[in-house]
Formats: sequence, structure tokens, C-alpha cells
Amino acid sequence: MGVDVGNARVGLALCDPDGILATPLKTLRRDLKKDSDRRVLRKLMEVHEVTEVFVGLPRTMKGGESPSTVMARDYAEHLAAELAAEDRLTPIWLIDERLTTVSAHRALHEAGVSSRDFKTMVDQVAAVNILQSALDTIKAGQQLAGYRVDPKGPLNSQDSTVYNDETENPNA
Repeated sequence: MGVDVGNARVGLALCDPDGILATPLKTLRRDLKKDSDRRVLRKLMEVHEVTEVFVGLPRTMKGGESPSTVMARDYAEHLAAELAAEDRLTPIWLIDERLTTVSAHRALHEAGVSSRDFKTMVDQVAAVNILQSALDTIKAGQQLAGYRVDPKGPLNSQDSTVYNDETENPNA
């Protein structure tokens, strides 16, 4: 599953069982007070039998941190902790997602989608880009630019380990 975390919405994408093609799933409205979006996300993970989650980590063009980077990391860490509390140890990965939203806007514009409809679709398309990038990287035998979130570790860890071992990083 691909996840694009934003201030107002969370875009979700799934892939086929063979891990070849990412497709849009849903856009969730963020609920910063009750975190109901993460409850819905966990339920969707269960319903769709998700085996791995790739959350986009929006770094600056120079690879630095921004408020969006911190927000995505916190979201992924809380999701991992909530899954662990439910005895579900689904791997959560934070991966570099520079320009996925820009690419999503461009793709929607080129497809003739009106600007008014962008809000309902752009987060899903960004999630597709995140997931497809991860799938393509894994299939090519390359290293993911990111790291696995430790569900039992402290929040806001700065581990930047790059994983590529297929036993730790099978297809989503």
C-alpha cells in the first residue's frame, strides 16, 4: 500500500498481488483530533490484506527536513505503533517522495482533469507514484531511499538505513 500524508487528506494506493502495478484506492480526510483516518487506514489494510506499507517522506530538494517531513514521519510511527498494539506487525517504510505531488498535479492536468476535481484525486495519484516507485525499485533489485519504521522504537527516530534485502522488503 502506498500512503501520501497531507495536512488535510491522506491518499491511498494498492497494487496487484504480484506487486507490478499500483492503482488509486481512496482519499481519507485527516482527523488530527481523533485520528479516525488512521483507524480507517488500518481497517482498509485488513480488508485488502496489505502486507507492507510505503509512506512518502517529503524531503526538501536538498534532502533536508521540513514540517511535512516531520508530519509524515509522525504519522508512519503512530501507524506502526497502533498496528503493533493490535499484534499486527505489517512493515511500514518511509521512503523519499520528492516531487510526487508535483508529478500528480502534472499528470492530472495532462489527463484533462479540471482543477476543481484535483483535491479529490491528487493525493491518490501521489500515493500511486509513491507505491509504484517502491515497486519498481524493488523489482530492479535496487535500494529503497528510506527506512523501515520501528513499531517499538521511540517516535521521531532519525534512522536513515537503506534496505534492499527481499526477506525484509518483499513487494507491497
